[in-house]
Amino acid sequence: MSTAFPAALSAEEIASAVRSRALRAVDVVAAALERIERADPVLCAFIEVWGEEALRRAGEVDARVDAGERLPLAGVPIGVKGRHGLRTAGPLLAAGCVAVGATSVPGPGTAWQTWGRGRHGRTVNPWRHDRTPGGSSAGSAAAVAAGLVPLATGSDGAGSVRIPAAWCGVVGLKAGNGRLPSTDRTGLMAPGVLARSVGDVSAYWSVMSGEEPGSGSSPPVAVWSADLGFDDPDPDIVAVAHAGAVRLAEAGALRLVRPGIPLRLEDPASAWLALRTPGADPTAAHRIRAENDRRLDALFADAELLLTPTAPTPPHGHDGPGDRYSTALTWAFNLSGHPAISIPVGFGPDGCPVGLQLVAPRGREDLLLWTVRCAHI
Repeated sequence: MSTAFPAALSAEEIASAVRSRALRAVDVVAAALERIERADPVLCAFIEVWGEEALRRAGEVDARVDAGERLPLAGVPIGVKGRHGLRTAGPLLAAGCVAVGATSVPGPGTAWQTWGRGRHGRTVNPWRHDRTPGGSSAGSAAAVAAGLVPLATGSDGAGSVRIPAAWCGVVGLKAGNGRLPSTDRTGLMAPGVLARSVGDVSAYWSVMSGEEPGSGSSPPVAVWSADLGFDDPDPDIVAVAHAGAVRLAEAGALRLVRPGIPLRLEDPASAWLALRTPGADPTAAHRIRAENDRRLDALFADAELLLTPTAPTPPHGHDGPGDRYSTALTWAFNLSGHPAISIPVGFGPDGCPVGLQLVAPRGREDLLLWTVRCAHI
């Protein structure tokens, strides 16, 4: 059997096979390391690869399984975002995951946080190597999309999980602010995860939060907004994302309704930038934040989900994003603290993936995961 055999398996499938001893964690991790060695010189998804340590940890997982310990993510190889990613991965490692390396993040001088720089050079989008994977969880998205690992951690301060998830065609969850530990002094950044299936994202959430994915008896009511009332996203992106929202409704995962009053948020750019800039006057930022919170509270009083395109543009080239904010439709929810998920719903004219963002009331990650699982994403 080739050591590449687990490449298509999900994290849930790997864990089940390792627990039943149909697969050994050592073999799964060795296969992941082989894929990384073969593909990473082109993708540049990793800053560091911990081959010897990962194989040792995988052996420990096999020993724990042999001893009768039931590990929910036994033998799952994961990438962790950046060199300090292990600091927040403790629950995943305790659940049986094996960290195989640190994924790439933006290097010096990479404004807008949409590039990544790995050990071999700039990180490329697996769908088009002349395009960026998005950032700042660049390497995590590229590694998952290319099948190097089934799961990778991220962090999201303005869209840094959701945007690379959208541009690389994978699922990316931003937890609600304050739901999981974060070291960000501003409170804007929340932990997150990237995976190829929502089932794997659900498994991550169960381990990290101690909560089981939710269930429901009826499809949640959802509202669509192409622009949140202030942005001007590319029409091609809007069309693909809206078609994805309609398919979710047709699949019975949600019920799309037209709001009585269209959602019109104030542009959060100045507020976000002020809160992230040391010494800046936060007065105007607090006003914008409070007003947007009021408008979102009104929306979620009548609806359970808000749907938007994840990013307003397709992935840009390695020369930079120009004057467009790729975060335009995501960072409002870092300010408000709502949980949000990006799911792949199709492709733009450039051949790159397009993401649909689903936003839920505060504390309702379970609703996001249940809804997307109902659509078999």
